[in-house]
Amino acid sequence: MDFYQTSLSQLHDDLVNKKISATELTKETFDHIKATEDDVKAFITLNEEAAMKRAAELDQQGIAADSLAAGVPLAVKDNILTKGLTTTAASKMLENFNPVYDATVVERLNKAGYINVGKTNLDEFAMGSSTENSAFFTSHNPWDLTRVPGGSSGGSAAAVAAGDVLGALGTDTGGSIRMPASFNGVVGMKPTYGRVSRWGIIAFGSSFDQVGWLTQNVKDNALLTAMIAGTDEHDTTSSLKEVPDWAANLNENTNVKGLRIAVPKEYFDGLNDDVHDVIKNALDHLESLGAIIDEVSLPHTKYGVAAYYILASSEASSNLQRFDGIRYGYRAEDVKNLEDVYVRSRSEGFGEEVKRRIMLGTFSLSAGFYDAYFNKAAKVRRLIAQDFADVFKDHDVILGATGATTAFKIGAEIDDPKTMYMNDVLTVPVNMAGLPAMSVPAGFSAKNGMPVGLQIIGKAFDEQTIYNTAYVFEQTTDFHKKTPQLGGQN
Repeated sequence: MDFYQTSLSQLHDDLVNKKISATELTKETFDHIKATEDDVKAFITLNEEAAMKRAAELDQQGIAADSLAAGVPLAVKDNILTKGLTTTAASKMLENFNPVYDATVVERLNKAGYINVGKTNLDEFAMGSSTENSAFFTSHNPWDLTRVPGGSSGGSAAAVAAGDVLGALGTDTGGSIRMPASFNGVVGMKPTYGRVSRWGIIAFGSSFDQVGWLTQNVKDNALLTAMIAGTDEHDTTSSLKEVPDWAANLNENTNVKGLRIAVPKEYFDGLNDDVHDVIKNALDHLESLGAIIDEVSLPHTKYGVAAYYILASSEASSNLQRFDGIRYGYRAEDVKNLEDVYVRSRSEGFGEEVKRRIMLGTFSLSAGFYDAYFNKAAKVRRLIAQDFADVFKDHDVILGATGATTAFKIGAEIDDPKTMYMNDVLTVPVNMAGLPAMSVPAGFSAKNGMPVGLQIIGKAFDEQTIYNTAYVFEQTTDFHKKTPQLGGQN
Protein backbone atom coordinates (compact mmCIF):
# COMPACT_ATOMS: atom_id res chain seq x y z
CA MET A 1 0.00 0.00 0.00
CA ASP A 2 1.38 3.39 -1.03
CA PHE A 3 0.25 5.74 1.74
CA TYR A 4 1.55 8.71 -0.26
CA GLN A 5 -1.05 8.11 -2.97
CA THR A 6 -4.15 7.41 -0.90
CA SER A 7 -6.29 9.08 1.75
CA LEU A 8 -8.09 7.90 4.85
CA SER A 9 -11.46 8.05 3.08
CA GLN A 10 -10.23 6.13 0.05
CA LEU A 11 -8.58 3.50 2.21
CA HIS A 12 -11.77 3.14 4.23
CA ASP A 13 -13.80 2.62 1.05
CA ASP A 14 -11.35 -0.05 -0.13
CA LEU A 15 -11.62 -1.86 3.20
CA VAL A 16 -15.43 -1.68 3.29
CA ASN A 17 -15.68 -2.90 -0.32
CA LYS A 18 -13.07 -5.60 0.34
CA LYS A 19 -10.66 -4.40 -2.32
CA ILE A 20 -8.10 -5.00 0.40
CA SER A 21 -8.42 -6.70 3.77
CA ALA A 22 -7.23 -5.29 7.06
CA THR A 23 -4.87 -8.25 7.32
CA GLU A 24 -3.33 -7.56 3.91
CA LEU A 25 -3.07 -3.85 4.64
CA THR A 26 -1.43 -4.41 8.02
CA LYS A 27 1.05 -6.92 6.61
CA GLU A 28 1.99 -4.51 3.80
CA THR A 29 2.44 -1.77 6.40
CA PHE A 30 4.87 -3.83 8.46
CA ASP A 31 6.73 -4.91 5.33
CA HIS A 32 7.22 -1.24 4.46
CA ILE A 33 8.27 -0.33 7.99
CA LYS A 34 10.86 -3.13 8.02
CA ALA A 35 12.21 -1.90 4.68
CA THR A 36 12.71 1.67 5.94
CA GLU A 37 13.26 1.32 9.68
CA ASP A 38 16.99 0.61 9.65
CA ASP A 39 17.46 3.97 7.94
CA VAL A 40 14.72 6.08 9.54
CA LYS A 41 14.55 4.61 13.06
CA ALA A 42 11.06 6.01 13.67
CA PHE A 43 9.81 3.35 16.10
CA ILE A 44 10.87 2.38 19.60
CA THR A 45 8.44 -0.56 19.73
CA LEU A 46 6.63 -2.40 16.96
CA ASN A 47 3.30 -4.05 17.76
CA GLU A 48 3.22 -6.59 14.92
CA GLU A 49 1.77 -9.66 16.60
CA ALA A 50 -1.09 -7.81 18.31
CA ALA A 51 -1.72 -5.70 15.19
CA MET A 52 -2.03 -8.73 12.92
CA LYS A 53 -4.37 -10.39 15.41
CA ARG A 54 -6.51 -7.26 15.56
CA ALA A 55 -6.62 -7.04 11.77
CA ALA A 56 -7.83 -10.64 11.50
CA GLU A 57 -10.59 -9.94 14.04
CA LEU A 58 -11.74 -6.89 12.09
CA ASP A 59 -11.80 -8.84 8.83
CA GLN A 60 -13.94 -11.49 10.46
CA GLN A 61 -16.36 -8.88 11.81
CA GLY A 62 -16.38 -6.86 8.58
CA ILE A 63 -15.37 -3.21 8.32
CA ALA A 64 -18.34 -1.05 9.26
CA ALA A 65 -19.18 1.72 6.80
CA ASP A 66 -19.47 4.27 9.62
CA SER A 67 -16.10 3.45 11.24
CA LEU A 68 -13.62 5.49 9.24
CA ALA A 69 -10.50 4.34 11.09
CA ALA A 70 -11.46 0.65 11.31
CA GLY A 71 -8.66 -1.54 9.99
CA VAL A 72 -6.36 1.44 9.34
CA PRO A 73 -2.75 1.14 10.60
CA LEU A 74 -1.66 4.19 12.60
CA ALA A 75 1.20 4.95 14.99
CA VAL A 76 1.32 6.39 18.51
CA LYS A 77 4.01 8.55 20.11
CA ASP A 78 5.68 6.68 22.96
CA ASN A 79 4.65 9.09 25.71
CA ILE A 80 0.98 8.14 25.23
CA LEU A 81 -0.16 5.21 27.36
CA THR A 82 -1.12 2.00 25.57
CA LYS A 83 -2.43 -0.84 27.73
CA GLY A 84 -0.27 -3.93 27.45
CA LEU A 85 2.23 -2.24 25.12
CA THR A 86 5.43 -0.82 26.55
CA THR A 87 5.40 2.97 26.94
CA THR A 88 8.85 4.40 27.62
CA ALA A 89 8.72 8.15 26.94
CA ALA A 90 12.12 7.37 25.34
CA SER A 91 13.62 7.25 28.82
CA LYS A 92 15.68 4.72 30.73
CA MET A 93 13.41 5.64 33.65
CA LEU A 94 10.45 3.89 31.96
CA GLU A 95 12.30 1.43 29.75
CA ASN A 96 10.17 -1.52 30.93
CA PHE A 97 6.95 0.27 31.86
CA ASN A 98 3.83 -1.62 30.77
CA PRO A 99 0.70 0.53 31.31
CA VAL A 100 -2.44 -1.00 32.80
CA TYR A 101 -4.79 1.38 30.99
CA ASP A 102 -5.06 3.30 27.72
CA ALA A 103 -4.87 7.05 27.31
CA THR A 104 -8.26 8.53 26.41
CA VAL A 105 -7.12 9.25 22.84
CA VAL A 106 -6.05 5.61 22.42
CA GLU A 107 -9.28 4.37 23.97
CA ARG A 108 -11.25 6.42 21.43
CA LEU A 109 -9.16 5.09 18.57
CA ASN A 110 -9.67 1.55 19.82
CA LYS A 111 -13.42 2.08 19.70
CA ALA A 112 -12.99 3.40 16.15
CA GLY A 113 -11.23 0.16 15.21
CA TYR A 114 -7.74 1.47 14.40
CA ILE A 115 -4.70 -0.78 14.31
CA ASN A 116 -1.74 0.37 16.39
CA VAL A 117 1.42 -0.61 14.51
CA GLY A 118 3.78 0.66 17.18
CA LYS A 119 5.18 3.40 19.40
CA THR A 120 7.29 6.13 17.85
CA ASN A 121 10.53 7.66 19.05
CA LEU A 122 10.78 11.04 20.76
CA ASP A 123 13.05 13.22 22.82
CA GLU A 124 13.02 11.88 26.39
CA PHE A 125 9.80 12.93 28.15
CA ALA A 126 9.14 15.12 25.07
CA MET A 127 11.99 17.47 26.02
CA GLY A 128 13.85 18.42 22.87
CA SER A 129 13.68 19.49 19.25
CA SER A 130 15.53 16.72 17.41
CA THR A 131 14.93 13.24 19.00
CA GLU A 132 18.64 13.29 19.85
CA ASN A 133 17.61 13.30 23.52
CA SER A 134 15.99 9.86 23.21
CA ALA A 135 17.61 7.38 25.59
CA PHE A 136 17.62 4.76 22.83
CA PHE A 137 18.58 6.26 19.46
CA THR A 138 18.16 9.28 17.19
CA SER A 139 15.54 9.13 14.45
CA HIS A 140 16.56 10.25 10.97
CA ASN A 141 14.84 12.58 8.53
CA PRO A 142 13.58 10.59 5.48
CA TRP A 143 14.44 13.51 3.17
CA ASP A 144 18.09 13.37 4.24
CA LEU A 145 19.22 10.68 6.66
CA THR A 146 22.06 12.88 7.96
CA ARG A 147 19.53 15.37 9.35
CA VAL A 148 17.23 15.35 12.36
CA PRO A 149 13.47 14.86 11.99
CA GLY A 150 12.79 17.52 14.62
CA GLY A 151 11.24 16.87 17.98
CA SER A 152 9.92 15.93 20.23
CA SER A 153 7.46 14.07 17.94
CA GLY A 154 10.26 13.33 15.48
CA GLY A 155 9.55 9.61 15.28
CA SER A 156 5.90 10.21 14.43
CA ALA A 157 6.77 12.77 11.75
CA ALA A 158 9.46 10.53 10.26
CA ALA A 159 7.07 7.56 10.14
CA VAL A 160 4.53 9.62 8.18
CA ALA A 161 7.15 11.17 5.90
CA ALA A 162 8.65 7.74 5.17
CA GLY A 163 5.23 6.48 4.09
CA ASP A 164 4.99 3.97 6.95
CA VAL A 165 1.53 5.17 8.01
CA LEU A 166 -1.18 7.65 7.03
CA GLY A 167 -1.02 9.30 10.43
CA ALA A 168 0.76 9.21 13.77
CA LEU A 169 -0.19 10.72 17.11
CA GLY A 170 2.13 13.30 18.60
CA THR A 171 2.16 15.75 21.48
CA ASP A 172 2.95 19.45 21.33
CA THR A 173 4.19 21.37 24.39
CA GLY A 174 6.11 24.13 22.61
CA GLY A 175 6.07 23.12 18.96
CA SER A 176 6.70 19.38 19.18
CA ILE A 177 4.15 18.50 16.48
CA ARG A 178 4.56 21.52 14.22
CA MET A 179 8.37 21.64 14.05
CA PRO A 180 8.76 17.96 13.07
CA ALA A 181 5.95 18.44 10.55
CA SER A 182 7.90 21.33 9.01
CA PHE A 183 11.21 19.44 8.98
CA ASN A 184 9.61 16.37 7.36
CA GLY A 185 7.23 18.00 4.89
CA VAL A 186 4.03 16.66 6.46
CA VAL A 187 0.93 18.16 8.06
CA GLY A 188 0.98 18.65 11.85
CA MET A 189 -1.87 20.08 13.94
CA LYS A 190 -1.83 21.28 17.54
CA PRO A 191 -5.47 21.76 18.54
CA THR A 192 -6.66 24.35 21.04
CA TYR A 193 -5.61 23.58 24.61
CA GLY A 194 -8.42 21.49 26.08
CA ARG A 195 -9.81 20.35 22.73
CA VAL A 196 -8.24 16.88 23.19
CA SER A 197 -7.94 15.01 26.49
CA ARG A 198 -4.51 14.73 28.11
CA TRP A 199 -5.55 11.77 30.27
CA GLY A 200 -2.93 9.07 29.88
CA ILE A 201 -0.29 11.37 28.41
CA ILE A 202 2.98 11.28 30.36
CA ALA A 203 3.04 14.89 31.49
CA PHE A 204 5.79 17.37 30.67
CA GLY A 205 4.16 20.80 31.06
CA SER A 206 0.53 20.28 32.02
CA SER A 207 -0.66 23.76 31.06
CA PHE A 208 1.04 23.50 27.64
CA ASP A 209 0.76 19.85 26.52
CA GLN A 210 -1.68 18.99 23.76
CA VAL A 211 -2.21 15.85 21.66
CA GLY A 212 -2.52 16.06 17.89
CA TRP A 213 -1.87 14.31 14.59
CA LEU A 214 0.87 14.26 12.00
CA THR A 215 -0.60 13.19 8.66
CA GLN A 216 0.02 13.00 4.93
CA ASN A 217 -2.67 15.59 4.12
CA VAL A 218 -4.96 18.21 5.66
CA LYS A 219 -8.29 16.40 5.32
CA ASP A 220 -6.99 13.24 6.97
CA ASN A 221 -5.77 15.41 9.82
CA ALA A 222 -9.23 16.94 10.26
CA LEU A 223 -10.91 13.53 10.21
CA LEU A 224 -8.51 11.96 12.70
CA THR A 225 -8.52 14.93 15.07
CA ALA A 226 -12.32 14.78 15.27
CA MET A 227 -12.04 11.14 16.41
CA ILE A 228 -9.96 11.97 19.47
CA ALA A 229 -11.35 15.41 20.39
CA GLY A 230 -14.04 16.20 22.94
CA THR A 231 -14.59 16.43 26.65
CA ASP A 232 -13.31 13.73 28.98
CA GLU A 233 -14.40 13.22 32.58
CA HIS A 234 -10.86 12.12 33.45
CA ASP A 235 -9.38 15.46 32.34
CA THR A 236 -10.87 18.52 34.02
CA THR A 237 -9.03 20.81 31.59
CA SER A 238 -10.80 19.26 28.60
CA SER A 239 -13.33 21.53 26.94
CA LEU A 240 -17.10 21.00 26.95
CA LYS A 241 -17.36 22.58 23.50
CA GLU A 242 -18.93 20.47 20.78
CA VAL A 243 -16.50 19.02 18.25
CA PRO A 244 -17.34 20.24 14.71
CA ASP A 245 -17.10 18.09 11.60
CA TRP A 246 -14.13 20.03 10.26
CA ALA A 247 -13.62 17.77 7.24
CA ALA A 248 -17.17 18.29 5.97
CA ASN A 249 -16.30 21.84 4.92
CA LEU A 250 -13.16 20.86 3.02
CA ASN A 251 -14.30 20.58 -0.58
CA GLU A 252 -14.08 22.30 -3.97
CA ASN A 253 -16.07 25.26 -2.61
CA THR A 254 -13.61 26.02 0.17
CA ASN A 255 -11.74 29.26 -0.52
CA VAL A 256 -9.77 32.05 1.10
CA LYS A 257 -11.41 35.01 -0.63
CA GLY A 258 -11.66 37.83 1.87
CA LEU A 259 -9.73 35.90 4.53
CA ARG A 260 -7.84 38.41 6.67
CA ILE A 261 -4.33 37.10 7.26
CA ALA A 262 -2.04 38.74 9.82
CA VAL A 263 1.70 38.39 9.25
CA PRO A 264 3.71 39.41 12.33
CA LYS A 265 6.90 41.27 11.44
CA GLU A 266 8.57 39.48 14.36
CA TYR A 267 8.00 36.15 12.58
CA PHE A 268 10.46 37.19 9.87
CA ASP A 269 13.24 38.18 12.27
CA GLY A 270 16.11 35.73 12.09
CA LEU A 271 14.70 33.56 9.30
CA ASN A 272 17.25 31.90 7.05
CA ASP A 273 17.05 33.37 3.55
CA ASP A 274 15.82 30.12 1.99
CA VAL A 275 13.01 29.82 4.54
CA HIS A 276 12.13 33.50 4.10
CA ASP A 277 11.76 33.05 0.35
CA VAL A 278 9.48 30.01 0.69
CA ILE A 279 7.19 31.74 3.19
CA LYS A 280 7.07 34.93 1.12
CA ASN A 281 6.02 32.89 -1.91
CA ALA A 282 3.36 31.11 0.15
CA LEU A 283 1.89 34.42 1.31
CA ASP A 284 1.93 35.79 -2.24
CA HIS A 285 0.11 32.67 -3.40
CA LEU A 286 -2.64 33.05 -0.80
CA GLU A 287 -2.98 36.73 -1.68
CA SER A 288 -3.40 35.78 -5.34
CA LEU A 289 -6.32 33.55 -4.26
CA GLY A 290 -8.12 36.49 -2.67
CA ALA A 291 -6.77 36.59 0.87
CA ILE A 292 -6.02 39.98 2.45
CA ILE A 293 -2.50 40.20 3.90
CA ASP A 294 -1.68 42.67 6.68
CA GLU A 295 1.60 43.16 8.51
CA VAL A 296 1.08 43.26 12.28
CA SER A 297 3.16 43.17 15.42
CA LEU A 298 3.27 40.63 18.26
CA PRO A 299 5.70 42.64 20.39
CA HIS A 300 6.21 40.14 23.20
CA THR A 301 7.22 37.27 20.89
CA LYS A 302 10.90 37.94 21.65
CA TYR A 303 10.33 37.03 25.31
CA GLY A 304 8.46 33.81 24.50
CA VAL A 305 11.31 31.30 24.59
CA ALA A 306 12.75 32.57 27.88
CA ALA A 307 9.37 32.67 29.59
CA TYR A 308 8.33 29.30 28.15
CA TYR A 309 11.41 27.45 29.37
CA ILE A 310 10.98 28.84 32.88
CA LEU A 311 7.30 27.91 33.05
CA ALA A 312 7.46 24.56 31.24
CA SER A 313 10.55 23.48 33.18
CA SER A 314 8.85 24.42 36.43
CA GLU A 315 5.90 22.22 35.55
CA ALA A 316 8.27 19.44 34.47
CA SER A 317 10.06 19.66 37.79
CA SER A 318 6.76 19.03 39.55
CA ASN A 319 5.46 16.38 37.14
CA LEU A 320 8.64 14.32 37.12
CA GLN A 321 9.10 14.21 40.88
CA ARG A 322 7.00 10.99 40.90
CA PHE A 323 9.86 9.12 39.24
CA ASP A 324 11.86 8.51 42.40
CA GLY A 325 12.90 4.85 42.30
CA ILE A 326 10.23 3.85 44.80
CA ARG A 327 6.81 3.66 43.19
CA TYR A 328 7.59 2.56 39.64
CA GLY A 329 10.15 3.08 36.94
CA TYR A 330 13.92 2.67 37.05
CA ARG A 331 15.51 1.91 40.42
CA ALA A 332 19.24 1.99 41.03
CA GLU A 333 20.89 -1.16 42.31
CA ASP A 334 23.23 -1.61 45.28
CA VAL A 335 21.88 1.44 47.09
CA LYS A 336 22.93 2.16 50.66
CA ASN A 337 19.95 4.07 52.04
CA LEU A 338 16.73 5.86 51.06
CA GLU A 339 18.48 9.03 49.97
CA ASP A 340 20.75 6.93 47.78
CA VAL A 341 17.65 5.39 46.13
CA TYR A 342 16.29 8.81 45.23
CA VAL A 343 19.54 10.40 44.09
CA ARG A 344 20.99 7.52 42.12
CA SER A 345 17.70 6.40 40.56
CA ARG A 346 17.00 9.87 39.21
CA SER A 347 20.64 10.53 38.27
CA GLU A 348 20.91 7.26 36.34
CA GLY A 349 17.33 7.10 35.04
CA PHE A 350 17.05 10.59 33.53
CA GLY A 351 19.08 11.91 30.60
CA GLU A 352 21.05 15.14 30.57
CA GLU A 353 18.35 17.33 29.00
CA VAL A 354 15.66 16.14 31.42
CA LYS A 355 17.93 16.77 34.40
CA ARG A 356 18.78 20.20 33.02
CA ARG A 357 15.12 21.17 32.85
CA ILE A 358 14.30 19.72 36.26
CA MET A 359 17.12 21.80 37.74
CA LEU A 360 15.96 24.94 35.93
CA GLY A 361 12.38 24.41 37.02
CA THR A 362 13.27 23.65 40.63
CA PHE A 363 15.45 26.75 40.77
CA SER A 364 12.69 28.94 39.28
CA LEU A 365 10.21 27.73 41.90
CA SER A 366 12.56 27.98 44.87
CA ALA A 367 12.18 30.48 47.69
CA GLY A 368 13.76 33.78 46.77
CA PHE A 369 13.59 33.17 43.02
CA TYR A 370 9.88 32.53 42.43
CA ASP A 371 9.05 36.21 42.02
CA ALA A 372 12.15 36.96 39.99
CA TYR A 373 11.61 34.16 37.49
CA PHE A 374 8.41 32.12 37.59
CA ASN A 375 6.08 34.99 38.45
CA LYS A 376 7.59 37.29 35.80
CA ALA A 377 7.40 34.53 33.19
CA ALA A 378 3.72 34.01 34.02
CA LYS A 379 3.11 37.73 33.45
CA VAL A 380 4.88 37.53 30.08
CA ARG A 381 2.63 34.61 29.19
CA ARG A 382 -0.39 36.83 29.80
CA LEU A 383 1.09 39.57 27.62
CA ILE A 384 1.74 37.11 24.79
CA ALA A 385 -1.85 35.88 24.97
CA GLN A 386 -3.06 39.48 24.86
CA ASP A 387 -0.91 40.18 21.77
CA PHE A 388 -2.70 37.38 19.96
CA ALA A 389 -6.11 38.55 21.18
CA ASP A 390 -5.44 42.07 19.89
CA VAL A 391 -4.49 40.82 16.42
CA PHE A 392 -7.46 38.46 16.23
CA LYS A 393 -9.88 41.34 16.74
CA ASP A 394 -9.35 42.22 13.07
CA HIS A 395 -7.91 39.05 11.52
CA ASP A 396 -8.93 35.45 10.92
CA VAL A 397 -5.55 33.72 11.02
CA ILE A 398 -1.91 34.51 11.68
CA LEU A 399 0.70 33.14 9.28
CA GLY A 400 4.46 32.75 9.30
CA ALA A 401 7.24 30.21 9.17
CA THR A 402 7.03 27.22 11.50
CA GLY A 403 10.78 27.32 12.04
CA ALA A 404 13.57 29.73 11.21
CA THR A 405 15.61 26.99 9.52
CA THR A 406 15.17 23.68 7.78
CA ALA A 407 16.18 20.43 9.49
CA PHE A 408 19.75 20.66 10.76
CA LYS A 409 22.44 17.99 10.70
CA ILE A 410 22.42 15.31 13.39
CA GLY A 411 24.90 16.40 16.08
CA ALA A 412 25.06 20.02 14.93
CA GLU A 413 23.25 21.54 17.92
CA ILE A 414 23.03 18.84 20.58
CA ASP A 415 25.86 20.37 22.64
CA ASP A 416 24.39 23.88 22.49
CA PRO A 417 21.13 23.92 24.52
CA LYS A 418 20.57 27.65 24.00
CA THR A 419 20.65 27.33 20.19
CA MET A 420 18.44 24.24 20.39
CA TYR A 421 15.89 26.11 22.53
CA MET A 422 15.79 29.01 20.08
CA ASN A 423 14.51 26.64 17.39
CA ASP A 424 11.14 26.97 19.14
CA VAL A 425 10.94 30.77 18.97
CA LEU A 426 8.08 30.77 16.43
CA THR A 427 6.09 27.92 17.97
CA VAL A 428 6.14 28.38 21.76
CA PRO A 429 3.98 31.56 21.81
CA VAL A 430 1.05 29.51 20.50
CA ASN A 431 1.30 27.11 23.45
CA MET A 432 1.69 30.03 25.85
CA ALA A 433 -1.69 31.31 24.62
CA GLY A 434 -3.34 27.89 24.29
CA LEU A 435 -4.24 28.51 20.64
CA PRO A 436 -4.60 26.03 17.76
CA ALA A 437 -1.94 25.99 15.07
CA MET A 438 -0.85 23.88 12.13
CA SER A 439 2.25 23.41 10.03
CA VAL A 440 1.56 22.61 6.38
CA PRO A 441 4.17 21.95 3.65
CA ALA A 442 4.98 25.26 1.96
CA GLY A 443 7.88 24.39 -0.33
CA PHE A 444 11.52 23.42 -0.31
CA SER A 445 14.76 25.20 0.48
CA ALA A 446 16.68 26.39 -2.55
CA LYS A 447 19.90 25.69 -0.61
CA ASN A 448 19.48 22.12 0.54
CA GLY A 449 16.18 20.83 -0.88
CA MET A 450 14.70 20.26 2.59
CA PRO A 451 11.01 20.92 3.37
CA VAL A 452 9.79 24.21 4.83
CA GLY A 453 6.57 24.51 6.84
CA LEU A 454 4.01 27.31 6.86
CA GLN A 455 2.52 27.86 10.31
CA ILE A 456 -1.18 28.81 10.45
CA ILE A 457 -2.41 30.05 13.83
CA GLY A 458 -6.10 30.44 14.63
CA LYS A 459 -8.40 31.75 17.31
CA ALA A 460 -9.17 29.50 20.27
CA PHE A 461 -11.45 26.62 19.17
CA ASP A 462 -11.45 27.86 15.57
CA GLU A 463 -9.65 24.90 14.07
CA GLN A 464 -12.06 25.14 11.14
CA THR A 465 -10.49 28.31 9.72
CA ILE A 466 -7.03 26.77 10.05
CA TYR A 467 -8.13 23.63 8.23
CA ASN A 468 -9.85 25.68 5.53
CA THR A 469 -6.77 27.83 4.93
CA ALA A 470 -4.40 24.86 4.92
CA TYR A 471 -6.67 22.86 2.62
CA VAL A 472 -6.90 25.62 0.03
CA PHE A 473 -3.14 26.10 0.12
CA GLU A 474 -2.56 22.35 -0.18
CA GLN A 475 -5.01 21.87 -3.04
CA THR A 476 -3.62 24.78 -5.06
CA THR A 477 0.04 23.77 -4.71
CA ASP A 478 1.87 20.50 -5.24
CA PHE A 479 4.38 20.51 -2.38
CA HIS A 480 2.52 17.76 -0.50
CA LYS A 481 2.75 15.50 -3.55
CA LYS A 482 6.55 15.35 -3.45
CA THR A 483 7.91 12.46 -1.43
CA PRO A 484 11.39 11.66 -0.10
CA GLN A 485 13.70 9.18 -1.71
CA LEU A 486 15.16 7.76 1.47
CA GLY A 487 18.62 9.13 2.02
CA GLY A 488 18.41 11.61 -0.85
CA GLN A 489 16.77 14.93 -1.51
CA ASN A 490 14.01 15.87 -3.96
